[in-house]
Amino acid sequence: MPSGMDSRVPVGLEDPSSTMNEASSAMEIVDFGGWANSIRLSNGEIELVVTTDVGPRIIRLGFVGGQNLFHNYPSTLGRTGDPEWNNYGGHRLWHAPEVFPRTYTPDNVPVEHAWDGKSLTLRSVEPSNGIEKEIRITLSPTDPRVEVEHRITNRNPWAIELSAWALSVMAAGGRAIYPQEDYKPHPDCLVPARPLVLWHFTDMSDPRWTWGCKYIQLRQDPKATTKQKVGMLNSKGWAAYVLGNEVLVKRYPYYPGATYSDMGCNTETYTDPDMLEVETLGPLTRLEPGAHLDHPESWLLARVDCGASDADIETDLLPLVDRL
Repeated sequence: MPSGMDSRVPVGLEDPSSTMNEASSAMEIVDFGGWANSIRLSNGEIELVVTTDVGPRIIRLGFVGGQNLFHNYPSTLGRTGDPEWNNYGGHRLWHAPEVFPRTYTPDNVPVEHAWDGKSLTLRSVEPSNGIEKEIRITLSPTDPRVEVEHRITNRNPWAIELSAWALSVMAAGGRAIYPQEDYKPHPDCLVPARPLVLWHFTDMSDPRWTWGCKYIQLRQDPKATTKQKVGMLNSKGWAAYVLGNEVLVKRYPYYPGATYSDMGCNTETYTDPDMLEVETLGPLTRLEPGAHLDHPESWLLARVDCGASDADIETDLLPLVDRL
């Protein structure tokens, strides 16, 4: 069992609502870092742990018994009930554009959760703004693959406008990879390919960036002293994070013609000395009272030694993208 997680009494191992058959993913209650009511999902190859004492959050993702690809903050592990928002790490659902205080509504109280033998659903309502957040997790019974559905519902008596914003806080020491649009030489194509959005603190000369012809890469460096962030419109709809010889590949939809937050971004990436975030966004949407929007991601874990050149990425990583 990985550090920080102690197995507790399995939930309903003889109950068909908890474990359907030998080919289905198993669910059990575990203590993760002091969150005593966390839920572990496993198919024997990979595992996830979600918090129900706070959240909704997926706090661990990795191969069974292996490293956690998500970053956790030791200072916030096990904390509940704080009046201010805490960054617990892991994977969370936010809403864009980023504004204070709406975006930073605390998720420090227990969440509703339901397991139907196949999918785990986590749900909470932000009482200060009437936004309901839901994450539905379906772990493949046979493959290192996870379907993660994000849903935002407007529980206000008035319309609101926002985007679903899914953020994965990745463990230190890895490298994020994002595809460029297809290269076309001048003057074969004279129109722009996509927006690349910079923040005031973005330094394109920072050595953590690699601006390749076919891929953009951002390296997480625990020795760095500054923060970096870039957003982009990613029509190819995938991103990856390489940590040692393991990789998480994400696929997510791109909707041509849709309006996206942050000057047109459906993909953003951020890093500081602690971690790196792989962020995806859905279209900016006006939600009437009671209406909802959905933002799906498909995750694939694999063991692969992926080099840093464009050619290495095409050889080592693109076959994994094609599996999603």
